[in-house]
Amino acid sequence: MTALTVNGRPVRFDVDPQTPLLWALRDAANLTGTKYGCGVGDCRACTVIVDGEALRSCLITVAESEGRFVTTIEGLSRDRSHPVQQALVAEQAIQCGFCTPGIAMAAAALLQRNADPSEDEIKAAIPNLCRCGVYPRLVRAVQRAGRVARREETISAAPAPGISPEDAARAVPAMNRAD
Repeated sequence: MTALTVNGRPVRFDVDPQTPLLWALRDAANLTGTKYGCGVGDCRACTVIVDGEALRSCLITVAESEGRFVTTIEGLSRDRSHPVQQALVAEQAIQCGFCTPGIAMAAAALLQRNADPSEDEIKAAIPNLCRCGVYPRLVRAVQRAGRVARREETISAAPAPGISPEDAARAVPAMNRAD
């Protein structure tokens, strides 16, 4: 059994030690926010934070994760209040959403290291593939999240989980339907 800490909780995985961390998280821990994209590390949809570093969970085995601290998108914040999550919504840097968890985790790891990254640093730290092409908005979102992290700005863009559609529409006017 492999022991590690996932989202602040001790976890023991009874899987083949060579199992990619991605599958242990998704199948054994039911943390399905971490997405399978390509399986070879190119798309980075499976990015999680391991000991403060953004890593592709399809390329790291459960054995290599032994004793380490892993944060998945579910552990970033339970109420979507993390500055990266708020800024991605506020800057409309989410389209289909498939790549979003990996992007959010890479951005969060970057901002842990550097709360005021340049555009070039953002592009280097977040080379994730996005079929929808949110890249210009992504840079703005990370810069905005950095300002929030530095307490230069506040945003409240994403409604809390479990909110009714009517309350969400009031909280985020852009969600109102035009009838």
